[in-house]
Amino acid sequence: MKAGSVKRFMALLLTAGLLASVNVPAAEVELLPDADGNTTAGEYTFPLEETQTLTAITTFPASTESDPNNRTIFKRLEDKTNVHIEWTAIQADQWGDKKALTFANYKDLPDFIFQAGLNDTDLLKYAEQGLILNVEEYIEKDMPNLNAIFENYPEYRAMCEDADGHIWALPWIEQLGSEKTAIQTIGNMPFINTKWMDFLGLEMPGTTDEFEQVLLAFKEHASELQSEFGIEGDIIPMSCIINDGDQDPAILINGFGEGYGDGDRGRHIAVTDDKEVICSAVQEGYKEGIAWLHKLYEEGLIDPEAFTQEWSTYVAKGKSHRYGVLFSWDVANIDNLADYEPLPALEADVKNITPQNGSFTSGFDRGRCVLTGMCKNPDLVCAWLDQMYDPYQSPQNNWGTYGEDDEFDIFQIGTNANGDPMLTHTPLGDWSPVEVREAESVNGPLAILNEYYGVYVTCPDDAQYRLDWIADIYTKDMTKNYVYPNLLMSPEDTEELSNLMADVTTCINTHKSDWIMNGFTDDDWNSYLSELDAYGLSSYLEIFQKYLDNYFASLGE
Repeated sequence: MKAGSVKRFMALLLTAGLLASVNVPAAEVELLPDADGNTTAGEYTFPLEETQTLTAITTFPASTESDPNNRTIFKRLEDKTNVHIEWTAIQADQWGDKKALTFANYKDLPDFIFQAGLNDTDLLKYAEQGLILNVEEYIEKDMPNLNAIFENYPEYRAMCEDADGHIWALPWIEQLGSEKTAIQTIGNMPFINTKWMDFLGLEMPGTTDEFEQVLLAFKEHASELQSEFGIEGDIIPMSCIINDGDQDPAILINGFGEGYGDGDRGRHIAVTDDKEVICSAVQEGYKEGIAWLHKLYEEGLIDPEAFTQEWSTYVAKGKSHRYGVLFSWDVANIDNLADYEPLPALEADVKNITPQNGSFTSGFDRGRCVLTGMCKNPDLVCAWLDQMYDPYQSPQNNWGTYGEDDEFDIFQIGTNANGDPMLTHTPLGDWSPVEVREAESVNGPLAILNEYYGVYVTCPDDAQYRLDWIADIYTKDMTKNYVYPNLLMSPEDTEELSNLMADVTTCINTHKSDWIMNGFTDDDWNSYLSELDAYGLSSYLEIFQKYLDNYFASLGE
């Protein structure tokens, strides 16, 4: 989506008065202290006079509470609605393996899957098999909160619909900024240890050559750094996890060649200023960038475990303060904010940051929650799930809650400028945002809109400083005009694309790891291009292009 297109669209919405907040009176929100009253969704008024029981599957992060009904958020929801959920809880890192088996045993499916995590292929496949229900009629009847969001932001409804106008899942929406300032524009943000730089008298690098010299200085002065800062374990100039989303170092190679880098690490596509879909991993700049990363590895500047380490290992080394440079959504999840700053765009041939595809419309997950084909009472399920879209409830589901009987609360109850109750973020201090949120939040379907901040909830500190980093450090170097929008394709194209993607991305990722570690020749590169051609790269790009063309045509561009 082009940044200007979003601006024009949002201006039209504002002109039409469609951006008013979803009005849920504070007196109707039982999740806040001393609140009373009932809430109505379709034919249901909560709390129900008699307890109703529903069945569901959700996931939970490892090393956190495994019984959803022991989580404060779900306890309060049961009190609020008088709906009891019999949960089957699966550890989050096991759900990918168990998902197919769960749907294969269709007679044992629960009423709904709260944390479904279905990609487009899953969504359309299970829809065709009758294993999940389309929910558009229930949204109209039973989900006033979500329906109001769709009316105010019709683009989200459009992104949920298939070619026939059916909606097969309930979405997760998180607005934090928009267009080139949206918090999702950069996931794998690079952070550099300024404490080490100050000690060694180094300046912030602006080019790839300067960056390499900083890493070399970290390596050459390792013993001094260890002594000065009491570091146990080897100094690691740069650590990352190759091919692992936000921990991948691909953002470093944006400055080579044409400047596309490889921002879409799942699909390896980018959109040119001529609205052409290209494979970023076959561009000359990508080739030069990977060769440069190999040079860094050969010089002993990249963590040798970068190709194999898991998140827990990555964090453990970070907590020991051993990293000069690291990559993540937030450095506070790995080490600490005080010692690091975001590394600006590095110039090799050009200076550019390619925003992540889909980021201009902020955070969106189409396949977050589904009703299964075995659901006995879809109206009640949807009425209950609509409570997740309450503007006081969504922030708690997403980040955590208040009044927990433990060491830390994400929120306390404050007031907004009008004196109404407002969820107020508490300072994180030395706590890791991801660890605290995993302990308290429940995720699932929800919506947090930009206009909620300062009315229903404060913007979290770690989100605000990330928004500031993007606006102050990176937005000026986002030189490309388009990102690929979040589109739902037909079942046939989705299936074909999924099959092509499996081979194309495996080929790209395998060679990337190998080449960073072992290097490559021009013959290797040419063979790689031939492999991708044989795997159907041209057909792969044609499918993306068809839907992009249709999208721009629908906007009249």
